[in-house]
Amino acid sequence: MSSQRIRCGACRTDVALPAFTMAFQPIVDIESRTAYAYEALVRPVGGGTAVDILCQINEENRYSFDQACRVKAIGLAARLGMTANLSINFLPNAVYQPLACLQKTFEAADQNRFPLHHLMFEVTENEPSHDIKHLQSIFYEYKRHGMLTAIDDFGAGHSGLNMLADFQPDIIKIDMALTRAIHHDSVRSKITRAIVNLCETLHISVVAEGVETVDEAAMLRELGVRLFQGYLFARPTIEELPAINGSVIDAIEEAHETLLLDGSLQNTRMAR
Repeated sequence: MSSQRIRCGACRTDVALPAFTMAFQPIVDIESRTAYAYEALVRPVGGGTAVDILCQINEENRYSFDQACRVKAIGLAARLGMTANLSINFLPNAVYQPLACLQKTFEAADQNRFPLHHLMFEVTENEPSHDIKHLQSIFYEYKRHGMLTAIDDFGAGHSGLNMLADFQPDIIKIDMALTRAIHHDSVRSKITRAIVNLCETLHISVVAEGVETVDEAAMLRELGVRLFQGYLFARPTIEELPAINGSVIDAIEEAHETLLLDGSLQNTRMAR
């Protein structure tokens, strides 16, 4: 990567920011029983929630905050010896010129010897960004440099399939509003299956977010989901990489086998 500093002229770095650090939560590949990625989640220094930090972010400091989050996440990931992908949330409205605004990301990755191809940038479907072409240019620049892209909270916002039609990320993360109690909801199950099938044809990986029970995870496995994130597997841990609970994966596979058996028995009865 070039050492030349590129600036867009619209970026301010001389603003005060609240003291923050990062917690990490794994995105679990249930088939390999490993962490596919760890999402970096902002937390106040000294305790508190993300809201305590985000409520202090405004138009004046959002660029500096977005840049500081990238640098902090990459530095911590390298220090913790992360070998999985590192997922970082970004604010589209804090990116003025995509290549220029990537310079600190390049520098942090280079200084910490963290591979660019292990960086994954998430944008939420709920993030207000009315300039689709701008968002397309951001995703293009990230992909051009070998980084992964993701749409977070898919199914929760107003854009939905329109956003997916405008650009295809490497990953979509299905919002917990669709995954919650999905084993009791045939409509949500059918919608999720349709999303998984669509993403398969577009070569997009699917993550189920907010998974909290074995039954939810088993149903999502039946619907074709392989990547999971939620309290069932691990809670976010400040400045640590939480371990994945192998016994939970065993329980999910057992519940999934039961679902398959029940489905086979039902099909047998219907064929009689």
